[in-house]
Order: sequence, then C-alpha cells, then structure tokens
Amino acid sequence: MSANGESAEDGALFSSKVIRSVFIVLLLDLLGFTLILPLLPAILDHYAHTGDGVYHTLQSVVDFFREAVGIPLEKKYNSVLFGGLIGSLFSLLQFLASPVTGALSDRRGRRPLLILTTLGLMSSYAVWAVSRSFGTFLLFRVVAGICKGNVSLCTAVVADLPCPKARNRGMALIGMAFSLGFTVGPLLGAYFAVGSEAAENVFYQTPALLALAFSAADLLFIWLALPETLTVDVKAKSSGLGDSGDLLNPLSLFRFSAVSRVEDPPTDERMQKLRVLGLVYFSYLFLFSGLEFTLSFLTHQRFHFTSMQQGKMFFFIGVIMALIQGGYARRIKPGRHIGAVRMAISALIPAFIIIGLSWNTTTLYIGLALYSFAAAIVVPCLSTLVSDHGTANQKGTVMGILRSLGALARALGPVVCSSVYWIAGAQTCFLLTSVTFLVPLALLRTVGRLKEE
Repeated sequence: MSANGESAEDGALFSSKVIRSVFIVLLLDLLGFTLILPLLPAILDHYAHTGDGVYHTLQSVVDFFREAVGIPLEKKYNSVLFGGLIGSLFSLLQFLASPVTGALSDRRGRRPLLILTTLGLMSSYAVWAVSRSFGTFLLFRVVAGICKGNVSLCTAVVADLPCPKARNRGMALIGMAFSLGFTVGPLLGAYFAVGSEAAENVFYQTPALLALAFSAADLLFIWLALPETLTVDVKAKSSGLGDSGDLLNPLSLFRFSAVSRVEDPPTDERMQKLRVLGLVYFSYLFLFSGLEFTLSFLTHQRFHFTSMQQGKMFFFIGVIMALIQGGYARRIKPGRHIGAVRMAISALIPAFIIIGLSWNTTTLYIGLALYSFAAAIVVPCLSTLVSDHGTANQKGTVMGILRSLGALARALGPVVCSSVYWIAGAQTCFLLTSVTFLVPLALLRTVGRLKEE
C-alpha cells in the first residue's frame, strides 16, 4: 500500500477512535447530569417543608410570575415553574462559561480543559451529596453550570477532525449520546432515589453519589483513552482568550466577533453565513425549548398525566431520537445538511400543531413521533455546518459560542412560551409557536446555496 494510502487509513482509524471516545465521554457525563431530573419536584417539596429561607425567597419570585401570567395555584405547576427557574439559572451560567471554556481549549488543548471541567463537575456532585439546605443545593447548580463544558468541548474535538464525513458521524453520535443520556439517566435517578427513601432527609444522596461515580469514571476515561486532537503547532497559533469582550458581550457572540479577530480572518461571506447559522440555531432552540417546557403543562392539564406517564412519554421521545441519530442522521452526506435541517424544522410545524390540537393520547403520540424525528436531526446537522467555520485553532471558540447561544435560547424560551401558554391558552400557544418556526426556515433560505466544504 502507498504511503498516502497508509496515511489515509491511519487518519480514518484515528477519527473512529476519537468519535467512539467522545461518545463514551459524553454519555457518562450526561448519565450523571440527568439523574436529578425526576427528583427535582421531590427535592423542591422537601425544602418547602423544611422552612428553608432561601427556598421561600425564590418561591416568592415564582409566585410573582405565576400570578402575573395566570397559572393556577397547584403543586404540579409550581414544581415545573421552580424547576424551570433553576434550569434558566443553569443555562445563563452556561451562556457565560461556554465561550470562555472553548477559547481556553484552543490555547491549552481539549483534554486538559475536559479534565478541568470534569473535576469541577465532580466537586459540584460532592456538594449535592452533602447538601442539607437549599442554599447549598443552589451552590451545586451554580458550580455545575459554570463547569459543564463537556458538551462544547466534545463538539470541538469532533470539529477538529479533518474529514467532513467523520465530523458528521461524530456530531450525530453526540446527538445520540444526548438521547440515550436523557432517556436512561432519569430512570436511574428515580430508581436509586426510591431505593434510598428510607433515609428520608437524604433521599437524593444515593443518586448524587452515583452522579459523582459517573463523573469519576468519565475523568478516568478521558485521562486514559481520549486522544488530544489539537496539535502543538495549532495551539501555538491560538491567541487564547483574545478580547474578552467578544466572549462575554451577547451582541459580539451573535456576531461571532472572536472568530474574525485573527491575522487571516474569514471572508465576509463566510462570516455572514456563520452568523446566520448562529441565528438559526438560537431561534430554533428558543422556540423548541419553550414548547418542550410547556409540554408538561399540556399533558397534565389536558390528559391528567402522572409523573410516571410523563416519564414514559419522554422515554418514547428519547428512544425515537436515538434511533434516528444512530441510523439516518449520521449517514447524511456532506452538502445535504441544510436540506436536512430545512426538512426537520418544516416537520416540526405539523408536529406541534398536532400536539396542540390533540384530543386523545393516540393523536398526542403521533405528534410526538414527528417531533422526535425532527428534533433528532436539527442540532447535529447545525453543529456539523458550524464546525466547518473558523481556522484550526478556533474550533473550540466557534463551538463554545454556538453552545452559548443555545444556552441563552434555553434560558429565555421556556419563560416566554409558558407566559403565552397561560395567557392565551394551550392551543394558541402551540399553533402560534409552530408557525413561528418559519423564522429559522426563512433564515435558512439566505444560506440555501451554502457550499459545504
């Protein structure tokens, strides 16, 4: 075999090793991260009954919002709203931390930053395990929000790969890790919480220790098996954090200003395409996360779903998404990602119309199946498209900014959408928001002729 043939084969083997490693790293990370999801209502209820001062201060904020938009005074809705408040805090911290983490990884390498953020997550889970007050519990969420850099760093690792097909396969498997993590993790959290409920005051301790164990296993795997994808010469060319304002100013993030401040900046056309893709990503997640959040309101209000029934519903969604990402999404050929995103977002319009108008669970699940198919495609494809932009020493910055825009969308979307839901009604909310998906579709038209390199 020729030297070039051997080099190509070695490159393919290295890419496959990187993709497999990233999948395992992210799956372990997400299994630990999602253990808390089914426990959050019980944790909030626990602190409500202990008379915790910090809890009741934040409860007054939730009550103000509930009264302002007309949400009924019911325990189920309070748990969803309080959980949404904590989720928004986490997302806002991610909005601030992700660009900085990505830029640092361009300078120091992916592995060192992954090790650092994983150590930070381990410390946050340790705080959760010993927390006995709501203030300590919030400290756990704050530390986790700042240190949760594994997602943007893993996408940067995949973006480092030179082969477009390998990048596409890697982004699809990152999506699959998300689907599996958000499907299996909550089940594990609920199971181990029930198993430890004899210790009434610390029923969440076993899931917290399990999250710590997943994070420790993740750290060990990163240390032993994940190769560094950022070469020494590329790291040497990185400008590090550069102008910190470009990484902290929201307007600069939407403009991807940090990407253009290099010696040999991208062309104006490529920068414009990158900015439009960022807007598509933000607008899509803003609308999608809002409807995803209000789905719990709709199923409880219209179909009287219990927590177990809602858990089964999200399990159904997760399984379909994992199947689509493991099958169709990772086989999308370079040059066809914009078409795939356009098809998926178009499918979300009838999906949310069906869900909004559903009169029985059969109709609901038809809409959810279409919703799951579309949701499995958009983020991996947009991540692949964005990963093509920026120089080799800017991939961490690019993917960190993209992750930051997504976090901001997830912080704002649920607040806006739940307000529309309770002020205008469920049907109006779902019909209006489904039509609003025409906005990211219109933005996609401006880059419809984008040639993927």
